[in-house]
Amino acid sequence: MHERSGSRLADTASSAHDPAPTNAGALPARFPFGRVVLRRVLPTVAAAGIGAAAIAGASDGTARAVSLRQDAAAVDFPTWGTRWVVHASADINSPSVGVINTSAPGQDRITVDYQVETGHTACEGTACSTFMAHITGPVTGFLTVVAVDIPQDRLPGIPVHSDGWPQPGGSRQDMLHRAATWLTANNGAQVPYSQTTVWKDGYRQDCSGYVSMALGLPAPGTNTVGLAANRTLTRPISLGELKPGDLLIDAAGDHDNRHVVIFEKWNNPAHSSYTAYEQRGGHGTDHRTLTYGLPGGDTEFTPYRPVKFGD
Repeated sequence: MHERSGSRLADTASSAHDPAPTNAGALPARFPFGRVVLRRVLPTVAAAGIGAAAIAGASDGTARAVSLRQDAAAVDFPTWGTRWVVHASADINSPSVGVINTSAPGQDRITVDYQVETGHTACEGTACSTFMAHITGPVTGFLTVVAVDIPQDRLPGIPVHSDGWPQPGGSRQDMLHRAATWLTANNGAQVPYSQTTVWKDGYRQDCSGYVSMALGLPAPGTNTVGLAANRTLTRPISLGELKPGDLLIDAAGDHDNRHVVIFEKWNNPAHSSYTAYEQRGGHGTDHRTLTYGLPGGDTEFTPYRPVKFGD
């Protein structure tokens, strides 16, 4: 069980980062000339095997070296400007999970383990990118590559994740497929349970964050009460109506008692147990036999049908 809603930090910026302070003149130049010219050069440089340094444009448009500290898992990059928003998912419209460079331009270096091609362009001045970097420090979340102090529109030497991400889909099988991805998403192991952290895809690692991911709802996910009460998301059904992808929800009590699981199939003609996907405390993602909501089981659970299925 163990459920609570995730907190959201306000993010009202209309550009890729928070509005600059009044001493905006202190911000470093964004090297628009270097970015336009050198973005075509960097793929060749990377292919030549230069992994510990990148080329960046100086304010006069010339090239300079940027030192990158690299280890087996991630690479550090410099940033520029102030108050860049770090997001919960690879979408600049997703909730904020923090801010970098809060007091001085470029004060924070970021540690990046992968980047995502979002298909949506973010710009600040003349600098634009469709990539979001997944950073693990100083804040964990997603940051537009525009914030990185390099001239190209993607990070050199950093893997691009364009496949395997949960994407909104309309079918029950799509939902179950997404639910199954968390069983092995942690380097072959299940995603660990947490009420306070989000996984690489931006969703909370608790039961309702997991179900929100499977349903393709906005990250970091709604809470258990919302899944049960919001009629634009679900409607109550009977036990006999359960189909793959339906939910069984206990929305009563506090965050230590509420829970939601994803129904997959009945285990026998008597309907005395079923197989379900769930994200549970002390274990993480699981796919197992349950009796929640059944006679002799935990009767606090009520079946619900996601309205997106249209039946």
